[in-house]
Amino acid sequence: MRSIVSIFLICFFNLSANGQNKNSNINWKKVNVLIYTKNGKGYVHDNIPAAVACIQKLGQQYGFKTEVSDNPASFTKENLNQYSLLVFTSTNNDVFDTDDQRLAFRQFMEAGGGFVGIHSVVGTERNWDWFKMMLGGTFVWHPKFQKYQLTVIDKEHPSASGLPAVWEKEDECYFQKEMYPGIKTILAHDISSLKEDDQEKIKLSASPFSKLYPAAWYQTFDGGYVWITALGHDKKDYEDPTYVNHIFQGIKFVASQVKSKEYPKAYAITRDEAIK
Repeated sequence: MRSIVSIFLICFFNLSANGQNKNSNINWKKVNVLIYTKNGKGYVHDNIPAAVACIQKLGQQYGFKTEVSDNPASFTKENLNQYSLLVFTSTNNDVFDTDDQRLAFRQFMEAGGGFVGIHSVVGTERNWDWFKMMLGGTFVWHPKFQKYQLTVIDKEHPSASGLPAVWEKEDECYFQKEMYPGIKTILAHDISSLKEDDQEKIKLSASPFSKLYPAAWYQTFDGGYVWITALGHDKKDYEDPTYVNHIFQGIKFVASQVKSKEYPKAYAITRDEAIK
């Protein structure tokens, strides 16, 4: 009887450990991250240098490689194949010069690549439907920068690790349109905690959501792995331990999903080909 109990306990703890570590078995030495910072015409965030430095520091700390580019010519099949995932940090508007570059990005994702998007990334490539679906929507408006609350609604998701259940933070509550129903929300803006200014516009922009609105989410899309946070407006965020951990957990989650890329699965021959 004692032997049976011992075996049961060993199995139980092994299963528990496997569950807790299911996204921690990453060989960081094999992870190569392209940090992309291109902005099209329009507003450019001053947080970009701080975000780049933050991710580079995480790379040094955990042992993954980082490269930085604002050159759309980086987007070729041959060049992208070396990367595990792409981080677009506060990109905005059109960030590619040609449809060949857009197709190379799409094929990277279809082959099983990863994507992490930060803050104004949701305002990127606003005229490309496939890209907007991959993001989960496209930017429409935000109330002024202010202190408000965020709520974790998926406490079991690996990238929620280290987040307070209710996070009070200064940031911008981004609203979107053309929202894609495939996204799975991890963290939500608490709309009720926003200041009274612009309440009618907030209500209209948030519809059909009421009290909570997506702030960070993930999805598997067209063969690739996506994690997005709308947070990170203030350049000081990238020195804040809670926010830096938020970014790292997103990178870690995507890196844990990406295996070797399989380009034969990349079926698109144009940027706008129907999704299979």
